[in-house]
Amino acid sequence: MNNQPYVMSGQFTPENTALVLIDHQVGTLQFVHTMSPQTVLQNAVMLAKAAKAFNMPVVLTTSQEDHVQGPTSPALQEALSDAYKNRIKRTGIVNAWADPNFSAAVRSTGRKKLIMAAVTTDICLIFPAISAVQEGFDVLAVLDASGSSFDVQEELARRRMAAAGVVLTTTNTAVAELVQDWSTPEGSQLIQLLIATVPTTPGYAG
Repeated sequence: MNNQPYVMSGQFTPENTALVLIDHQVGTLQFVHTMSPQTVLQNAVMLAKAAKAFNMPVVLTTSQEDHVQGPTSPALQEALSDAYKNRIKRTGIVNAWADPNFSAAVRSTGRKKLIMAAVTTDICLIFPAISAVQEGFDVLAVLDASGSSFDVQEELARRRMAAAGVVLTTTNTAVAELVQDWSTPEGSQLIQLLIATVPTTPGYAG
């Protein structure tokens, strides 16, 4: 009997995937109105905890920390202390992939599959996600760990990414794909974290 876990063709696994988080900064998060900034940050932290549970490589980048964008959210600094110390601090380059330090850091992970989230979707996520696909990476763009100021910006960014071959997903789906089996130590830990993020229905008794 084969006791190896079943893996879908093309599946994102802890062994072949790196996490890339772009510009989850305290100022930039305030530009998000397509969903609550708190939810976006909560989901980014969830991705960070999943990556840490599986010892996955993480690349973190920021833009113009001394401007309106501000520093990385303290919650992410805490969740990803090592990645934060080694973050790529961009001086204003819009497409993070165009920063040679950032793209080199991603390549140096040795992983060809990337789980990527950014604030904002329409500026900070769309361009590096498409650029990575064009370079031969498989990219999962996590939309509920990202967000835009207006619905039209979010919708058009999603359409363009999908047309370019970026796979659109959510935090729960991305984490579940990595876990594969909730009965593992990592799965047991992460499912509790996921459950804690799900809003309950007032008065619902089942």
